[in-house]
Amino acid sequence: MNTEIAKVLKRLHYPLEVMLPCVRWYVAYPRSLRHLEDMMAERGISVDHSTVHRWALKLLPALSKIFRHSKRPVGKSWRMDETYILVRGQWKYLYRAVDKAGNTIDFLLCAQRDKAAARGFFETAIAQHGQPDTVTIDGSPANLAALHDINAEREAPTVIRRSKYLNNIVEQDHRAIKRLTRPMLGFKDFRCARILLGAIELMHMIAKGQMKCPDGSATSAAEQFYSLAA
Repeated sequence: MNTEIAKVLKRLHYPLEVMLPCVRWYVAYPRSLRHLEDMMAERGISVDHSTVHRWALKLLPALSKIFRHSKRPVGKSWRMDETYILVRGQWKYLYRAVDKAGNTIDFLLCAQRDKAAARGFFETAIAQHGQPDTVTIDGSPANLAALHDINAEREAPTVIRRSKYLNNIVEQDHRAIKRLTRPMLGFKDFRCARILLGAIELMHMIAKGQMKCPDGSATSAAEQFYSLAA
């Protein structure tokens, strides 16, 4: 068992083989916590929906951290955009980027939609994946200003393109995330939102084939998810 998961299990009292499918269902399909409580009851396991939520908040950050080491490289042509996420009745901003093949590069939930938030997202993504050759954005002045600031500090600047048409690929990709957040009816707090969104993105990346697997293997998305805990 992965050491990150072993640390988490010290604070949980259900078998891992019970908790893992439950938290996967939560971030892989548009299901509410009440739905998951009923689904577990049908399998003879009595668990309160609040317990399922606690499992998710404990296990998913560890699994997301492990996945970072198993993620396939992404391309150098990025498409970046932000979308709205409801947290405690207020709209927050999920910054996301994909490459031209549609692979997820990175994501970051921010309280504000401004230059500082955009720069924080770009710096995090670049630290993880290296500097892109090109970044395509829409008409956001904040995103443009953030990229200009980053380019000013580099000898070889990134080419910036502003095109709504070319950004359709990331805007379409938002839909897969929003489809899963809709049944959650908003998040309780910012920390909870970041954890669950990170896990939703994790499952979305696995579904898109972004997890490294042994050559010749044909494992399902579920099997790849479970293998992170091994």
